[in-house]
Amino acid sequence: MRPQDPFIGRDILDGQFQIIQKVGSGGMGAVYKALQPSMNRMVGIKILHPKLANRKDLVSRFRREARAMSHLTHPNTVKVFLYGELDDGSLYIVMEFLEGKNLNQTVRADGPFPVARALPILIQACGALDEAHTQGIIHRDLKPENIFLCQQGAMKDYPKVLDFGLAKVTEREMRPGSIILTQEGMVFGTPEFMSPEQAQGKTLTPASDTYSLAVILYEVLTGKLPFEAKTAMEHIQAHVSAPPIPIDVRAGKAFPPLLWKTIERALAKEPEARFKSAADFALAMQAVLIGATEMPATLAPPPAPPPELAPTEPPPPLKPKRAPTPAVAPSTPRGSQETKPDRPKRAMAKSNAAPIGLLVGVAAACLILGVLITVVAMKVFVH
Repeated sequence: MRPQDPFIGRDILDGQFQIIQKVGSGGMGAVYKALQPSMNRMVGIKILHPKLANRKDLVSRFRREARAMSHLTHPNTVKVFLYGELDDGSLYIVMEFLEGKNLNQTVRADGPFPVARALPILIQACGALDEAHTQGIIHRDLKPENIFLCQQGAMKDYPKVLDFGLAKVTEREMRPGSIILTQEGMVFGTPEFMSPEQAQGKTLTPASDTYSLAVILYEVLTGKLPFEAKTAMEHIQAHVSAPPIPIDVRAGKAFPPLLWKTIERALAKEPEARFKSAADFALAMQAVLIGATEMPATLAPPPAPPPELAPTEPPPPLKPKRAPTPAVAPSTPRGSQETKPDRPKRAMAKSNAAPIGLLVGVAAACLILGVLITVVAMKVFVH
């Protein structure tokens, strides 16, 4: 017979909470449904396994999740009310109690979602992540299991983003003595949903969460992942180098053309080629939802980098020009225009010679005329 869970039926924190039943468990701890009598409400309490309390790395991760989530107030993020340490050294987080199923369980039960059901869920999840990103928090482990669907009033399929246990946080959330679990070069997360840069252990940005959301959307719509892979290592390699299978091919049915453009952009290998933010990804999905055929103008993709030009040899150095000489330069072919500059000089010489010849002619005429006049005068004088 399986032993009774020691926390079930137990009052904790001086009777503030009465643990009723276990509702889930994982590698680090268990989640319980508990009553908070003073508020007359049910809450969820996540408790780290007592046997792991001496693992400083896991304790740091657990506290990191609590601190990260306590700063977030978006309605699609699970609310954290309290966190701390119990008398026996166990760490706990008190959060809102959610009734429903996670996205993975829902898809397995209902099958792939139609576009009209899938997109509103992911659009709301984008809102939760955008708030986290603006506060310097990157989730790092987005997967369908970490998006919980519940009912909020009359709203069904109301998503709540949870489990920030692998969240990358800013120094504000770090405390003295905290252990940095996500050093560059180390790979954390779920292989089926991690971004290429996360698979390679590189520094992450909000674009990494956007990539993971796109993989989730792909699976919600098709029931399959965007790559043909079986093992964790094959998934990691596919994220890094393989192109995603078009969604129409994967599902065997037609989708709005803008849907694939949106998913394909969010699945770009380079973070800079994806949407600038989770909010922009949500705007693109909203455009698909209303039947648009083109991406909104505000979401124009970044310009493509200029193509790399083949290296060329530098031109030879210019030789100093020589002083002009009357002779024809050796590099100039015969009969070319090099003789034309002399032509105006020759024309000028001819124009100067014309008035000189005229004067000489006039002078000779005058001399002859003078001789004739002299001869005629002498004859007259003799007679």
